[in-house]
Amino acid sequence: MSLLRVRDLRVNYGGIEALKGISFDVEKGQIVTLIGANGAGKSTTLRAISGLVPVKSGTITYDGNVIAGQQPQQIVSQGICMVPEGRRVFPNLTTYENLRIGAYLRKDDITADVEHVYQLFPRLKERSWQLAGTLSGGEQQMLAVGRALMMRPKILMMDEPSLGLAPLVIKSIFEIIQTLHDEGITILLVEQNANAALRIADYAFVLETGMLGMQGTGHKLLNDPGIKAAYLGSGA
Repeated sequence: MSLLRVRDLRVNYGGIEALKGISFDVEKGQIVTLIGANGAGKSTTLRAISGLVPVKSGTITYDGNVIAGQQPQQIVSQGICMVPEGRRVFPNLTTYENLRIGAYLRKDDITADVEHVYQLFPRLKERSWQLAGTLSGGEQQMLAVGRALMMRPKILMMDEPSLGLAPLVIKSIFEIIQTLHDEGITILLVEQNANAALRIADYAFVLETGMLGMQGTGHKLLNDPGIKAAYLGSGA
């Protein structure tokens, strides 16, 4: 059984149908990516899975249990965590305090998890007591990832992690995604940088105006002429 199963998912914003009955699976241990143009429904998909937007119809099943309709904190407590688009760190709190907030549902000792985040992102350790709002964009993205890891996620959903970052920082972020995958975390990745996303994806889906189009392994889509023309540019 798939770790995450989405069936005929429909989401409306007012009178606009943002998702028009999409279905897909995420297998345990995979990196699955959703690519598509702005407004295709990628972020809405993650927000629906997270319980942040109401589902009009369809089912979302995680580890055999239906989670559609649950509150976001219930979904997080089961092991589904999201790194939101735009990072959304708490700017007036320190790096360390942001990490502690990531573990807000936990009652046990989080010391080892903080140290694990610092091992993944040594720069965050150097800036433990610096206000998050004064960090660079790349450091804030590291913090957003680290904050999500504090709940020990089984599925880590990432919404546009490379957005607005310099090429060297993007390379570092994707290396971290690969490291997290190697540690056994299942990853559902929404990313406009289709080239980078498909290179690390086990499987990929293309969203087009709320509907699923092509799908296949990351390698297959990376080499598909239609995908190259639409999403990867002439130099891909």
